[in-house]
Amino acid sequence: MKVAILKETFPGERRVAVVPAAVPALAKAGLDVVVETGAGSTAGFADDDYRKVGAGVVSRDEAFGADALLTVRTCGACGEGWCHDRDRLRPGVVLIGLCDPLSAPGPCQEAADKGATLFSLELVPRITRAQSMDVLSSQANIAGYRAVLLAANTLPKILPMMTTAAGTITPAKLLVLGAGVAGLQAIATAKRLGAQVSAYDVRPAVKEQVQSLGAKFVELPLETAATEAAGGYAKAMGEEFYARQRELLGRVVAESDIVICTALIPGQKAPVLVTREMVAGMRPGSVIVDMAAERGGNCEGSRPDETVVLDGVTILGPTNLPADVATHTSQLYSRNIATFLTHLVKCGLPNVAHDDEICHDTLVAHEGQIVHPKVRERAGLPPLEVPVEKA
Repeated sequence: MKVAILKETFPGERRVAVVPAAVPALAKAGLDVVVETGAGSTAGFADDDYRKVGAGVVSRDEAFGADALLTVRTCGACGEGWCHDRDRLRPGVVLIGLCDPLSAPGPCQEAADKGATLFSLELVPRITRAQSMDVLSSQANIAGYRAVLLAANTLPKILPMMTTAAGTITPAKLLVLGAGVAGLQAIATAKRLGAQVSAYDVRPAVKEQVQSLGAKFVELPLETAATEAAGGYAKAMGEEFYARQRELLGRVVAESDIVICTALIPGQKAPVLVTREMVAGMRPGSVIVDMAAERGGNCEGSRPDETVVLDGVTILGPTNLPADVATHTSQLYSRNIATFLTHLVKCGLPNVAHDDEICHDTLVAHEGQIVHPKVRERAGLPPLEVPVEKA
């Protein structure tokens, strides 16, 4: 098989799907690797770096002639760039990347209509043998780190306690909402910078993880028995639950200098955790970093990729923090996608191993139709008929 590493077309996307260091492992798996010219330049990897490890450097037209296409963003995650890529697809080509299939199933349907076999890396199951393929975790980890640095640079205070001849400066108070991968890394980063850190999550099971990082876990008198879905993700709750949650969180938010919002529910609008009234209750100069801004936001008033100031509080809505440190996030993403592709090859790619959990759960489109049950549901399609085996 010939596999091509594509240059990203989404505005501001600086990552590359595969770094030069990962090419030899793909070649060892029997793959002929080519890279689109300039694909790694914004992440710090020159075309010559790929040539040195045996990859061919080709034009975009030549890259789309490969049997498999590796990318960071494709389909619904690629924005307007998808329109041009869609028209280049050939029947039978394998397309692997972040697709945003649950929120934007339409472009996935277009890939299916072109006859492409589409694998979505957002859908990698959270099982032990797939941990090294978990793109969402590897990228969210860095995003949590960057969110704290962004807040620290915006806050008109320093984070650590400092004792000087001129007096003692008390540490800044930082609250993390959502203790998933991004939230836990935000906690760890803020602690390293010397902030006084607390965190809240609807899932009581994460309390121990928060405390292990030296942060205080905020406990609210809410019924949380049904707040965790399969795979460890937070589950969407009713508006009554969120209203009560916001009421109880108000005091904690008001006491915070920085609030980092990380609460996301796969394929759904982000829950509003910080209301306009809660923002008004914060001290002027405080900072909110809403990492869920692209999905509607955890904070009322946040806007994607914009800085908003309300009542003296600065609200930041970054949507692609991993791209800010593209060299390292590309290295992590590259390990994820290379491990995933190697697994598919072992399972018989270009044939699809429907009996393998990893292949089955990530396969979105095959043989002209969307085959993933959840994506079909989001696209308004009926369930696929399961053929009855003959006795």
